[in-house]
Amino acid sequence: MPKASPRASRSNDAAATRQDILAVATREFAKKGLAGARIDEIAAQTATSKRMIYYYFQSKQGLYLAAIEEAYRGIREIESTLHLEDLPPVEAMRTLVGFTFDYESQNQDFIRLVMNENMHHGHYLRQSGIINDLNWPVIDSIRGVYSRGCAENLFRPGLDPIDIHASISALCFFNVSNQYTFSLIFRRDIMSPGIAAKRRTTIIDTILRYMQA
Repeated sequence: MPKASPRASRSNDAAATRQDILAVATREFAKKGLAGARIDEIAAQTATSKRMIYYYFQSKQGLYLAAIEEAYRGIREIESTLHLEDLPPVEAMRTLVGFTFDYESQNQDFIRLVMNENMHHGHYLRQSGIINDLNWPVIDSIRGVYSRGCAENLFRPGLDPIDIHASISALCFFNVSNQYTFSLIFRRDIMSPGIAAKRRTTIIDTILRYMQA
């Protein structure tokens, strides 16, 4: 087998190092926020150094922004593999809503990063040059599914794809963001498998009933 060139090996190592840093930084920022997370602690948990973190990301704020961008990239890349355009409209929406609920339940650091950035009023995300490009494809996917559903008289006309996305996000987001307070107040562990499964079904049904003709 041909050996990888030294340049290719260095490029692969750099990409792996960067991903390692981002994985650790995501956990730290999600847990402690921008103010509480420490570059020293992030470096200690990676296979690199504090100097290299600054080399890749320039600053703590740069690393924080990169972690948020990577979190959005993660969910959007998987969404693109759902091939919603190949599914019947109702099945496509059922698939998208179910995926969103499952992904956010299983990747709670994503929710916590978004919550943290909302506490900063979107200040750092506003500096991103790629965040719109990362997120608009899901709106285009919903628009395509919704248009097909309307053409088949399955969905009612006049709905906004961004509003549909917001409704999906809000319902799925809540189960993670408010899990501790809601579970405590009502003495019901909403993240337990049985209750979460029922909530997942309710959310799917809620979105479909909102959309259907």
